[in-house]
Amino acid sequence: MTQAPPTTTPTDAARKIRRVVWIILGAVVAAGLVWYAVFTATKPQPAALQPVVDAQLVREDSHRVTNPATEKAQLVEFLDFECESCRAAEPLVQELKQEYGDRITFVHRYFPLPGHANSGTAALAVEAAAQQGKYEQMAAKLFETQSQWGEKQDSQAPLFRTYAEELSLDMETYDAAVAAEETKERIRRDIADGKALGVTGTPTFFLDGDKLTLNTEEQFRQLLDDAVK
Repeated sequence: MTQAPPTTTPTDAARKIRRVVWIILGAVVAAGLVWYAVFTATKPQPAALQPVVDAQLVREDSHRVTNPATEKAQLVEFLDFECESCRAAEPLVQELKQEYGDRITFVHRYFPLPGHANSGTAALAVEAAAQQGKYEQMAAKLFETQSQWGEKQDSQAPLFRTYAEELSLDMETYDAAVAAEETKERIRRDIADGKALGVTGTPTFFLDGDKLTLNTEEQFRQLLDDAVK
C-alpha cells in the first residue's frame, strides 16, 4: 500500500509565506539603511529637518490608530507610504492591531524618505485627509495602490487628489490643507523627531520607548505579549 504524502495545512503555508516576507523585508530595509546612510552623508539636510532638542516619541497630535480603554503599552511606527517594506509589513500590522488594539495604543508617525520622490507628497495627502477625519482610509488607499504610483519621478499629487474625491472629502478644504505651511510643518516635525530618535529607515517601531530590531513575526508577537502582561 502506497503511503500518502504528508499534507501542508493552510496555517503552515501561511507561516512559510510570512517567513519569506520577513526575509525580503529585512533585505529591503538593510539595503535602504545603507543607501540612506550614504545619502545623508553626502547631502546636507535642511535646517528645518535637523534633530530637535525636545524630540518626542509621541506628540499630542500624533495619529493614534487604536484607543484602548486601558492602555498597557504603546507601539509607535515611523512609516513612509512609498516604502515597499512598509507595505509588506502592513497586513501583519493590521492583524496585530486587531489582536492587541484593546490593550496597546498603536501610533503612526510620518517619515518620508528622501529617496522616494512622492513620499512627502503622499504624507501631505494623508495629513490633509486626516484633518477631515479620514487618516486611516487615505493611508490604506495609498498602501493598496502603491504599485501604481510608487517609484515614479513625476508628482502623483493629482492621483492622490482623486483618492481624496473617492473618500468624499471636501476638496476645497483638502487642497488648502495640502498647500498649507502648517501641514508641511506637521510632517517636518515627525521627521525631525524620528531622526533625533535614531530612525534611519522605515518601518521603524518603538515599543514603550524602546527601538525594536525585528527578525520574525513570532518575535514581534512575543514582544507585544510581554508588554501587555
